[in-house]
Amino acid sequence: MAEQEQFAFAATRSGGDAARTRKKAKASARPKKKPARAQGRKSSAAKAKAPRSRATAADMAKKQRDISVSEFFAKNRHLLGFDNPSKALLTTVKEGVDNSLDACEEAGILPDIEVQIYQVSETRFRIAIEDNGPGIVKAQVPKIFGSLLYGSKFHRLRQSRGQQGIGISAAGMYGLLTTGKPIVITTRTGPRKDAHHFELVIDTKNNAPKVKVDKTVDWDKSHGTRVEIELEGAYRGGQHSVDAYISQISLANPHAEILYKPPSSKEKEHLFPRVSKEIPDETAEIMPHPYGVELGVLMQMFRDTKARNLRSCLQNDFSRVSARTGTEICKRAKVEPSRRPSEMSREEAEAIHTAIQATKIMAPPTDCIAPIGDELIETALRAEVEADFYASVTRRPAVYRGNPFLVEIGLAYGGDLSADDSIQCFRYANRVPLQYQQGACAITKAVTATEWKSYQMQQPRGALPVGPMLLMVHIASVWVPFTSESKEAIAHYPEIIKEIKLGLQECGRRVAGHIRKRRREADELKKRAYIEKYIPQVAIGLQQILGLEDKERDKVVTNLTDVLERSRKM
Repeated sequence: MAEQEQFAFAATRSGGDAARTRKKAKASARPKKKPARAQGRKSSAAKAKAPRSRATAADMAKKQRDISVSEFFAKNRHLLGFDNPSKALLTTVKEGVDNSLDACEEAGILPDIEVQIYQVSETRFRIAIEDNGPGIVKAQVPKIFGSLLYGSKFHRLRQSRGQQGIGISAAGMYGLLTTGKPIVITTRTGPRKDAHHFELVIDTKNNAPKVKVDKTVDWDKSHGTRVEIELEGAYRGGQHSVDAYISQISLANPHAEILYKPPSSKEKEHLFPRVSKEIPDETAEIMPHPYGVELGVLMQMFRDTKARNLRSCLQNDFSRVSARTGTEICKRAKVEPSRRPSEMSREEAEAIHTAIQATKIMAPPTDCIAPIGDELIETALRAEVEADFYASVTRRPAVYRGNPFLVEIGLAYGGDLSADDSIQCFRYANRVPLQYQQGACAITKAVTATEWKSYQMQQPRGALPVGPMLLMVHIASVWVPFTSESKEAIAHYPEIIKEIKLGLQECGRRVAGHIRKRRREADELKKRAYIEKYIPQVAIGLQQILGLEDKERDKVVTNLTDVLERSRKM
């Protein structure tokens, strides 16, 4: 009986479980209703996960197009020195003054330059730079001011301030981008020629000028050029100001007279008169030196040369290569001198390149460089700085990568200069002040690497020396190795740093001699003061001991003073 009850209970339990299982199955078979929000999230997620159509090679090819150099620099204007308003104002003045100085010197004219800055509004300024140069031919005006990378100096190996053909046109482009105003040019090439007035803008997509105004005007100058650019900027004082730049450029160009009119009505115009009436020597254009030519450039020169054989190519297209030297290079490379350059293989060109490095060739000529000169540097320093001691050094020309260069050092010590701060270091490249990136420049590295403690000056480790000194370092070269297009610092070439240090050491020895002399004089004056103080007391003592009269006592004072003077002169 008990077994039957247990069986019935088990059957009842199993039947209940089966019923519950059937209900669950029916419930799961029915579609579940979800909230509207959950359905929306699921649909949006499904859309997000939906695969996008990928671009094909044909689609990507349609998007490819040429990039204009103007368009590139319009987006990357910080590369040209227009990365903030105050720097943009300074860079514009710098580029205009550089062009004026180059034009006047090339034409053999003593430069008279006028720089005016007008404040249009709180953040807008109009810069006007006027010179007495040779002027610009009418057909060339739009190309010079309305196209980037257009100029006459890039392909010439001779000293000049401008190199890339970017500066003044980039300043005009910056003014157009920030104010929408065109660059205004007035130029005249001679007293019997018409003065032409242009207003133009740069088409950045095509790197081409668009002339808005082209007319003839009356102008009181017989020859020269005036450039006006309106831009957004900031006028500030200090080390990186326009005022400091004008002062420094007058120091490196003593043959130029510069009139500077600042924007502030409270400040008077400044005239920096010329110290010398001698125009810098005209520089000659030289051919590339073989030591500075890389393999790819050498191969291109072989393809472009007009010479009929290899020996003539080496002799005519390179500097300091004579017929004998050319034959020696061909013999080392095991290439026939009569080989046609345009037909040479890469292996033959590489053999020539290797043979050039193994052949002794004279250093390049230096008539392509026009240094300031140590006498003019010292004269300019005396005119600008009140100091007790001046020194200047012009080093002999040297070579880096086949390019000749020359280092000049100017130094002023004492006087009105501050003795508690670091020295003032003015950096120049081809007579142009370098205002920014001082820490990244080879000149600063050479100055800080010099042991100034050996020359009687204080110097913190890895920093500029401390003392009342102004240091001027100038590098003149046919091609200055700037670290960027904005031309603010010089690359760290070992040859350049070595020459700068040698010039600094020579000036350092001179200033150390002056400092030692001043210290000896100070010690002597101190001792003299003590002796002069006690001579009357000695005479009084002798008077009391020997019973001298007052006249005899005074004679003793005179005699002792004479002995002191004779010993000092000895």
